Amino acid sequence: MPMNVKPISILDERINDIRMRTAEIVNDHILPNEARLWNLQRDSDVPQHERRQAHQLREEIKQRVWEAGLWAPHLPKEYGGMGLDFLTHAYMNEVLAYAVGAASLFGVVAPNSGNETILVKYGTEEQKQKWLLPLIDGSMESGFSMTEPDNAGSDPRSLNTSAVLEGAQWVINGHKWFTSNGIAADFFIVMCRVSEPESAHDTSQMVQIIVPSNAKGVNIVRGIGIWGQDTSDHCEVIYDNVRVPAENALGQVGQGHQAAQDRLGAGRIFHCMNSVGQMWRAFDLMVERACQRKVHGGLLKEKQFIQGFIADSYIDIQAARLMTIHAAEKMDRNEGAARIDISAIKVFVPAAYSRVVDRAIQVWGAAGVSNDLPLARMYLGARTLRIADGPDEVHRILIAKSVVNHYEVGKSWDFGN
Repeated sequence: MPMNVKPISILDERINDIRMRTAEIVNDHILPNEARLWNLQRDSDVPQHERRQAHQLREEIKQRVWEAGLWAPHLPKEYGGMGLDFLTHAYMNEVLAYAVGAASLFGVVAPNSGNETILVKYGTEEQKQKWLLPLIDGSMESGFSMTEPDNAGSDPRSLNTSAVLEGAQWVINGHKWFTSNGIAADFFIVMCRVSEPESAHDTSQMVQIIVPSNAKGVNIVRGIGIWGQDTSDHCEVIYDNVRVPAENALGQVGQGHQAAQDRLGAGRIFHCMNSVGQMWRAFDLMVERACQRKVHGGLLKEKQFIQGFIADSYIDIQAARLMTIHAAEKMDRNEGAARIDISAIKVFVPAAYSRVVDRAIQVWGAAGVSNDLPLARMYLGARTLRIADGPDEVHRILIAKSVVNHYEVGKSWDFGN
């Protein structure tokens, strides 16, 4: 079933045009070919000629995206991207997320896209030439190395991977895990603490450093198995006296924490808008099934339990979508108050996403957990999102503290703004 996308009356023509043209490619070229595009990648028994055909098809779709002017919405025009503002990018994301893997065919591939954004903002011209441009043209891959096994990922102040400046080199020592894209990466952006005793728990002394994956002392311990799989591209990495040039620091010492927040804050909204697009797909699959499947003398759509599923999922999607757009609008206006709204969607949307997909799986029965449908993959992604980019509990604490602080100075909460 194609995604039903029509112009939104309150949006300007440019945003509607981008959404409509994105939906056209998704509906006409990606959805009909999902199995050929992606399932082949995960099946070791697929003949090489079929793998080559799938690769060729992906390249053809990428070329079509490029010709339509829809390539790399996250990048400025001078680097070959669309140069979209934040809100337009968010509206485009919900359409891209409807089809499995569609974002990658539009040049948005994590963690490369996030690293590209950080390199654009904080990188020197030399760094952009050496690392950013090869990343954009696909001749290099990258990883993001922040989380540590011995420290809480939700508290970046606790990170203790150290960077000591010795002459013209940084010397890096530390233990990371869940380093994204760790197997394929040509370089990592590594979150480090400048090693000075008096700087403990001082975010002003954090720095992000570009580290080639083949540098001496970079030890890829393993791809961490997740959700019962033997391995993944999220890697455990030990940095053992790794030496890189001093000019590999991204921005200034003390900007590392802000660079991480720049990445995570925007990423949380984009993750939530992606979730909305995937909920949209799950909803369509569920209702389509309910309208066609006969059981106990009638169609599923006639059963009150299923009618309740449809109503509850409609409510979840509408609420999640409107909350996310509201947060995106605040981010687009650079409002400081957006922080509490970002935390709110980071709690609500993944939970709603889980509920919507769970209902769709229940309606599809055994088929819902099979690889024939994208629902099982969505279900795991929704659960993971409650941990990624800050667990629910941390965001709830932030919301509560912000609200209480408001009341402590004698003000009630203004839900109109």
